[in-house]
Amino acid sequence: MNLTRWDPFAGFDTLFNRVTPNLPRLFMEEKGGIGVEFTPLADIVETGKEYLVRAELPGLKKEDVKVTMTDGFLTIEGERKREQEEKGEKVHRVECYYGRFARNFALPDNVKAEAVRCECKDGVLTVHIPKSEYQRPREILVQ
Repeated sequence: MNLTRWDPFAGFDTLFNRVTPNLPRLFMEEKGGIGVEFTPLADIVETGKEYLVRAELPGLKKEDVKVTMTDGFLTIEGERKREQEEKGEKVHRVECYYGRFARNFALPDNVKAEAVRCECKDGVLTVHIPKSEYQRPREILVQ
């Protein structure tokens, strides 16, 4: 029998991230100010043939987004740049988040990594992740 020390706060970070996964996070900028890091919202859907990850990336060009798959993780990263203010403009409020972002998604074992494809339409990035064929279990008779 193994004894395990109980830690009442062990799952707190996981719980907090599940409850508030898309709240902007504050960080210190190089110039000493406080910046806000945003996380794009994403939906994950499964069909009979594939997994779909749909991420909301309004205002981003496809050149500003990078999608990679490494060691069973799908990573969507990029940067939303703030438009330069025109002369004579006076900004009263900025509610949009700007800056670098990255989202990681753990993938199941039954995916075809070499057949992943992406498309971007109307500010939504859709990543198509085809499923590989499962090898059906077979019964082996004991002799």
